[in-house]
Amino acid sequence: MITVRDVEVALLAVVATLCVIAWADESPVQRSAVFEWNSMVEKATNAGSVRSAFRGPTATLEELEIHVTTLSPGHTPHPPHTHPNEELIIIQKGTVQTLSNGRWVEAGPGSIIFNASNELHGLKNAGAIPATYHVINWKTDKTPKASPASK
Repeated sequence: MITVRDVEVALLAVVATLCVIAWADESPVQRSAVFEWNSMVEKATNAGSVRSAFRGPTATLEELEIHVTTLSPGHTPHPPHTHPNEELIIIQKGTVQTLSNGRWVEAGPGSIIFNASNELHGLKNAGAIPATYHVINWKTDKTPKASPASK
């Protein structure tokens, strides 16, 4: 025979289990950190290489993603595209051309490129040496949902 005490214990176990599942599903937010260059594993791509630093939530962003790309001369990382998140690209080395507001613009070391939400943009190495650039993109609660046309 099931007693009231048995039901109470079962309910307590269910509640405790649900709390553990909810806690485990929450990704911890990124705290202050240093991402050392040598600790970022370099992965070869068809157009050069990429080093990922971080991708995840922060205290104020749903997602922050940071990586460094090295692009071989004459190459593009992908065709021009759009995406709902905003993005900064900071050129470290080399010369690139970026598609911004419908026209191709040249950018060299120290230049900063801002790609707005859902605006067509692209990038290609326009120089004779590999181009290295840092990419920082983010999503907030105000970031539009991805459309089927976004890549």
